[in-house]
Amino acid sequence: MRAIGIVLAGGNNSRMRELSNKRATAAMPIAGGFRSIDFVLSNMSNSHIQKVAVLTQYNAKSLNEHLNSSKWWDFGRKQGGLYVFTPTTTPENSYWYRGTADAMAQNLGFLKTSHEPYVVIASGDGVYKMDYNKVLEYHIAKKADFTIVTADIEEKDDPSRFGIIRTDGDGRVTEFEEKPINANGLQVSAGIYIVRRRLLIELIEKSAEEERHDFVKDILIRYKNVKRIYAYPIQTYWRNISSVDSYFRTNMDFLKKDVRDYFFKEYPDVYSKAEDLPPAKYNAGSSVKNSLVSSGCIVNGEVQDSILFKKAFVGNNCVIKNSIILNDVYIGDNTYIENCIVESRDTIRANTKYIGENGEIRIVVEKNERYAL
Repeated sequence: MRAIGIVLAGGNNSRMRELSNKRATAAMPIAGGFRSIDFVLSNMSNSHIQKVAVLTQYNAKSLNEHLNSSKWWDFGRKQGGLYVFTPTTTPENSYWYRGTADAMAQNLGFLKTSHEPYVVIASGDGVYKMDYNKVLEYHIAKKADFTIVTADIEEKDDPSRFGIIRTDGDGRVTEFEEKPINANGLQVSAGIYIVRRRLLIELIEKSAEEERHDFVKDILIRYKNVKRIYAYPIQTYWRNISSVDSYFRTNMDFLKKDVRDYFFKEYPDVYSKAEDLPPAKYNAGSSVKNSLVSSGCIVNGEVQDSILFKKAFVGNNCVIKNSIILNDVYIGDNTYIENCIVESRDTIRANTKYIGENGEIRIVVEKNERYAL
């Protein structure tokens, strides 16, 4: 493909509440054995983009560990490959990334030393499958300066946390409002953009000179009446996981057979870093209904309409309903968990009860450290 890739994976998000205390949103576990960033990296690889930069900053340790080998997404190559850029102190600059445009400005050398004519910019917190070649063909056909991939969402997805877009009959963007208080529309930006590399360099340099640091507000919205910006609607499954409710509902979507088949049985594939773990073990007396149970899990109790991530242990007489149990959680005997997300590496004491009430998802974070010195 005649493009390089940039994955924006450095932001902090208060909507994730306690879940973002340990990791970046792009490193959030999805569907039992994946991370959020796996989907965009797989899309890049399947679109034959051979050179991809991941810009990380906030709580980057978990994400950097996940990306420590690029071979899993087929980026282990002699030319191109996967680059991970974190903020670096230099004689000219001592700032952390002050926004998405500033993150690209601080790594402008990546853009300038590349030779591909186009750039695909994508957020690391989207769950979807897409061939970016089709978006590029649309971009070229429309003679666009920018192309923004858009998605139609429902009212329950809270449109006010997205960029709201309106287009004319030809697909050209006429209005673009970032995270409005009252959203007047359900067509939102999916956080995926295509732009000519030279134009991006020019606009990034200009924004840096003017001390403007946000790619959406200070480039896309500011130039929407100056540059030709078009919208490309995504017709297939797309979710953004950057709030607790959307994260929970996205994971629960994978309990539906059609969603699982779409991501894991239809070409192209979704790739992730593999771990050498034994298959899940179901001991006598256990009961599992409509659930995803990952490698390394040991189940002794009842699991219903739930997702167990890697190396979870469920004790005797436990009941887990409509919940997400993250990696390496130990759940003691006679525990009841419903409508909850249990944080990774937690130890849940025996004979306890956790219930998310009134439609709210409860996040369980126990301070029972098994790894303390």
